[in-house]
Amino acid sequence: MNKPIAHFGATLFLFIGLTASSHAQSNDTIPEGRLQEVTVTAQKQPEDLQKVPFSVSALDAEQIDRQNIWNVRELRSVIPNLYFANPGDNRNVISLRGITTTSYEPAVATYVDGVNQFGLDTYFFNLNDIESIEVLRGPQGTLYGRNAMGGVINIKTKLRSEELSGFAKITAGNYGLTRVAAGIRAPLSPEKLYFNTTFLSERMNGFYTNTFYDSNFDSQRITNFNASLQYYFAKNWDVTANFKVTNNRNDGAFALAPDPDSAIENPFVVSQNATTTMVDNTTNTSVVFRNNGPKFNFFSQTAFQTNYRYYRDPIDGDFSPLDAVSIVNNYGNDWNTNKVWTQEFRLGASADRLDWQVGFFGFISDAPTRQGIFFGEDAGLIGSPSTNITIINTNIQKSSGAAVFAQATYSLTEKLALTGGLRFDYEEKELTVGQEVDLGGGDPLVPQADTTGTADFTAITPKLALAFASTEDQNWFVSYSRGFRPGGLTQIGSDPSQPPLFAYDPEFSNNFEIGVKNYFNDHRIRWNVAVFYSGISDVQVPALILPDAIVITSNAGDVTSFGIESEFTTLLGRNLTFDWNFGYTNATYDQLELPGEDGTVDYSGNNQIFTPNYTSFVALEYTPKFFNHESIKWLFRGEWQSFGEQFFNLENTISQDAFSLLNAKVGVTNDTWELNFWARNILDETYVDYAYNFGASHLGNPSTFGGEILFRF
Repeated sequence: MNKPIAHFGATLFLFIGLTASSHAQSNDTIPEGRLQEVTVTAQKQPEDLQKVPFSVSALDAEQIDRQNIWNVRELRSVIPNLYFANPGDNRNVISLRGITTTSYEPAVATYVDGVNQFGLDTYFFNLNDIESIEVLRGPQGTLYGRNAMGGVINIKTKLRSEELSGFAKITAGNYGLTRVAAGIRAPLSPEKLYFNTTFLSERMNGFYTNTFYDSNFDSQRITNFNASLQYYFAKNWDVTANFKVTNNRNDGAFALAPDPDSAIENPFVVSQNATTTMVDNTTNTSVVFRNNGPKFNFFSQTAFQTNYRYYRDPIDGDFSPLDAVSIVNNYGNDWNTNKVWTQEFRLGASADRLDWQVGFFGFISDAPTRQGIFFGEDAGLIGSPSTNITIINTNIQKSSGAAVFAQATYSLTEKLALTGGLRFDYEEKELTVGQEVDLGGGDPLVPQADTTGTADFTAITPKLALAFASTEDQNWFVSYSRGFRPGGLTQIGSDPSQPPLFAYDPEFSNNFEIGVKNYFNDHRIRWNVAVFYSGISDVQVPALILPDAIVITSNAGDVTSFGIESEFTTLLGRNLTFDWNFGYTNATYDQLELPGEDGTVDYSGNNQIFTPNYTSFVALEYTPKFFNHESIKWLFRGEWQSFGEQFFNLENTISQDAFSLLNAKVGVTNDTWELNFWARNILDETYVDYAYNFGASHLGNPSTFGGEILFRF
């Protein structure tokens, strides 16, 4: 039997038994409460989660806190078929339903307070004082546009409060972890003006040891500051200004072993001669005008994002003690600073049987990069014909685009509703590349003059969904949606005899889904199940080329992905909750041809990269009240995360076998304070979290534990 299906069946048998027991319990043991209805904005307007005609997962503020979700990476497996990989530099490589990427065009769009985090460099990954997280699974091209191929992660921070309130939290753990978070919400003018601000500072000594210097290698310091001001200036009208800044310092951004076997056999040990500090500063600013009137609603958001990311000194490019290859990119803030401006308008209305919305989205992006590859004294050992030279590559990329979209839902009957949508996108890209060779003195050589290329792309992304409410507590849906990831321009290599630029095509996907969302046992059980099928054409595959240290993107082939997802929650008794989320994905290449030593090699049938064939998340949570203290509540929580086999390169020669992680949390809380103790990866499982196509590997975090105290006012 297929292992993921066997795993699914075994766990299914377990919770069928649990469900049966919940039906059989007496009136004395049935909990007084019911599962709360969940409201989401997956279709950019509030609605019941159970009535959304596609797969959506949602976490509220309490769930986020109980699960210690400090980084979006910790959502993996909590959401079925969602996986995050960490290359070591705090970027997140996201895979959802077999759609993934390691390029600068994400496969899963991430929104924070309505702002699209445009690329991996402008990505908002640390979480503090979060109101909710929604994960929309499957292409969301109609309402969300570009890069929503696999789905959307929608994050909302907490905003207004009618009373002055705040919190302060201090966390300490092993590996030198200290985390300080605080926030204040204040009504400056009741029913008119509201202010909110949060602060986060996180430090950690790191997990790795660099034997070359006999020192800690990947110590990190992260500071995050958020502020918002919301003003109600007329009836049904408000304006909100948001400002977010994250400063990240990493003293070992690429803690990489030469290959997976070395990483597993000698975990968290590297030997690198070139060490430095990675500086990563990101800001997100937005202004939102909104009208929530009884007859229509209007939304306008203007946003600006910037990211400045560089290494203070040359960073090791061969990941070894050799003085062979180092990467240099500290050329001043005119370089390696990415800027994105976005604007969105939406207008919508609701009638007795018809809900509709139309909109416009536009963006301008500017991304000038300059990077040098230094070949040192030992460069000859890796095949370089020259030593003590620096090859400097410049890339100036400018992009712009615009889209119009519309979506409407019409109630055909009291139980049957039809949703249809359509979006048209147009994008232009311009890339200028150049190359210089610094010989260590005098004017640099210019083997490759500046060359400019342009490309433009269009995309039409429709959506169609049919929802059927068979009963008050059961909702069926079937849907079709199309996803779009824009094409672009890429370097072929640093060889001046080759054409410097090459255009690659957009990537499209067609997704079909059928599912059912249920409540059972008087809303004490919620069970949502979906089956999906996706066809992805012209898949964009980036490859890191050494020693050039440049990323080349090409259209490698076509992928078919299909699978099943299940989200199950039940109240087993008073204050006892059981959750089990499971996802199975079979994502393989129908067509894949890659260059080999003797010509092109056919790898059709290989598995998609960064896609575990299953994910499983089981949680049992008990929140009793002891000694008749109604104001004090205890928390006992255990989690079991399991991931199936996955591959890291298209040739499927680098992989990670199935593995599991065990987490736990114990705490006590009342209205004004909270004390918690937590542990992650309790069994200290060693596994490869990320590997490059040439083998360099980064491990997942070892066993960590700590405690925290929280004060509210």
